[in-house]
Amino acid sequence: MENSNFFATEKELKLDEGYQKTYKNVDELLPTLPRSKGWWLDQLLQYQGFWLSTYGVRGSMLIDDHFNPRPTDIIVATSPKCGTTWLRALVFSIINRNSFDFSDHPLRKANPRDLVQFLEANIRGDGSTASIDGLPSPRLLSTHLPYSLFPECMTDDTSACRFVYICRDPKDVLVSKWHFANKLRPKGVPPLSLEEVFDLFCKGVSHYGPFWDHVLGYWKASLESPKKVLCLKYEDVKKEPLGCVRKVANFLGVPFTPEEENKEIVEEIVKLCSFENMSNQDVNKSDTRSQENPISNSDFFRKGEVGDWVNHLSPQMSEILDQITEQKFQGTGFSFH
Repeated sequence: MENSNFFATEKELKLDEGYQKTYKNVDELLPTLPRSKGWWLDQLLQYQGFWLSTYGVRGSMLIDDHFNPRPTDIIVATSPKCGTTWLRALVFSIINRNSFDFSDHPLRKANPRDLVQFLEANIRGDGSTASIDGLPSPRLLSTHLPYSLFPECMTDDTSACRFVYICRDPKDVLVSKWHFANKLRPKGVPPLSLEEVFDLFCKGVSHYGPFWDHVLGYWKASLESPKKVLCLKYEDVKKEPLGCVRKVANFLGVPFTPEEENKEIVEEIVKLCSFENMSNQDVNKSDTRSQENPISNSDFFRKGEVGDWVNHLSPQMSEILDQITEQKFQGTGFSFH
């Protein structure tokens, strides 16, 4: 959903033989899938219980057929508008904290999406896995795919690749996705009303939704395989950022040393990755869009606040979403409160 290769057509890519077979399977499958109205670009298709764009379905099937995981792979996973930009920046800065000076850090010059490969898009590469296979280890990759759509070679206990996941109160997710979708709708297409997206969201129809099933997939995996999957809540990150940064570093096997603690490296990372800092970098103020890449850097930054939903949702909307959330998460041990 975030770079030019993601929007390239099959005719624009020179596919290797294995990819040709997968593309053929995708083309045969797509017409058979249930469809619903999309939020901004195209229709959404129901694939293995989740609503994906055509590109999402194709990306998932290419990963299933062709992705070769490495034991050192780190997958940054989110449902859209749950803190994706922050998590990409955080994991990148933790892994590379000894490679750059904070005053001249890559995050001051580039949007996190340019530093962390988006797996569903880049698995397409130029029609092969070359761009992904060519990355040095540890590969840092980003995804919006539900956990259940990954192949067993990535999710079973014999695979050492790790997932860092972040989720967010669905009321804030809904509002953020609504604003984001309306930014990206083509010119001349009327904006989506809040009432319309509320109805779709509650029915589970949103990119990579149902939202609640997406969360539960990673949450249950984190309980079953706590060394493989780490789940964070956006609200906790805003409340206790230092603790969350340390938790991620520990999970990735690169805890902060006493010397780093004394030098306040954790605090430096928190400042570097904060919404306030990243949104004020010149590179992230760019609103340039193109047909190949219709999402500008500035589109990823709005408010980054917890609880902004109160300024948009009616009490009745809030109550309905809370009821759905309670029902979906009942008995799972997961809660946003």
